Amino acid sequence: MSTHLSPKLQPWLDQVNTLLAQQRKEGASFSPVSAREALAYVTMTLVTQRPELPWVGDVVVDTGDYPVPVRLYDPAPETPKPVCVYLHGGGHMSGGVTVYDAICRKLAEASGHLVVSVEYRLAPECPYPAAVEDTLAVLEHLWPALEAKQRRVVESLSVAGDSAGGALAATASARLQGDGHIPLHRQILIYPSLDYTLSYPSVQALGQGYFLEEARIRWYFDNYFRLGGDRHRASPLSMPLTAAMPETLVVTAGFCPLRDEGLAYVKRLEESGVTHRHHHFPDMLHAFLNMEDLVAQECNEAYRVMAEFLNDGRFMSSPDSR
Repeated sequence: MSTHLSPKLQPWLDQVNTLLAQQRKEGASFSPVSAREALAYVTMTLVTQRPELPWVGDVVVDTGDYPVPVRLYDPAPETPKPVCVYLHGGGHMSGGVTVYDAICRKLAEASGHLVVSVEYRLAPECPYPAAVEDTLAVLEHLWPALEAKQRRVVESLSVAGDSAGGALAATASARLQGDGHIPLHRQILIYPSLDYTLSYPSVQALGQGYFLEEARIRWYFDNYFRLGGDRHRASPLSMPLTAAMPETLVVTAGFCPLRDEGLAYVKRLEESGVTHRHHHFPDMLHAFLNMEDLVAQECNEAYRVMAEFLNDGRFMSSPDSR
């Protein structure tokens, strides 16, 4: 593990920590609105390159219960292509299709996949298990929505997510492993949240001063599970894994409080006979994809790694073009 945070991030992080200290001094408290505003502000301020794609459109996936809005990113409308469902981060309380628009555009451009960004329900308005239900419903009912929008796709379905979205992706993959009705090709977990009990050492070791703080994580989870639920059983790290799991890429960051649970998941994949890859960014923070203007080289590397994983070693576009 790196012992030093990237110097490209340190000045910005110092400013964030100064602001947080001032807010604590003034007695400011967390709120759903402030959490959503903060993630939107960071992402839209620090991810300013937004690739133009030939076709982007919105559709509602009719799940038979709650209709789930999604945005489709098609990098090659005339060519049949695989599909990757993307689940955004934000502690199950913030983020959304609009906030993650540039990130999903970049993934579509890099991978050549039709990327489906999911507007799943958020806590505290819609606590656990609403987001899990939305994720599973989209994976089950997506194909008619793509047909309605006349997208040219092949029936190859992967799932990806960062942070809380990684938790949703991993949960869906675990529940669907071996399900011939909804076969998942691959899954990508980007600095994923995999343990709702917060039992791993990095949560405490990196839980203050590194952007995503332990107190905020606990607040996120208290809101997510405000109606109850077994947090241990709901944690992807506690779910049975078999060789029927989709091939998995886990991306971790050295200065992320969720780092150790990501490493533990990699170990469980290995023990369970799941084909997997692990890519570690030793000097990065949690959510560094949302800070691209500060760490463009590392973000380009991340998109390249994800694209090559989805495409068996092929990278669809030059990272320098972004």
